[in-house]
Amino acid sequence: MNLNLLNKVFTDKKIQNRMLAKYFKKSESTISLWRNNKRQPSIQEFYEIAKLTRMDIRDLFEPTTWVNEKSETYEQFSARIKDGKK
Repeated sequence: MNLNLLNKVFTDKKIQNRMLAKYFKKSESTISLWRNNKRQPSIQEFYEIAKLTRMDIRDLFEPTTWVNEKSETYEQFSARIKDGKK
């Protein structure tokens, strides 16, 4: 599952892992993990990426419309638990 769109953003904006690694004082492999959705930056790091790229921070994440989502909602889960069903 992809949570972030960093690979697309970095590719579109020609951002090099090496430069971000220097900016964040991280290894290039850490930036690569972020880029490939193997690990996620902290909220603060996402904020810094958004600031560096002058993007809305929401544009760094996979959209969540939930239109076709079939999983249980919190309300459904809560009602099921209160009714004694597991």
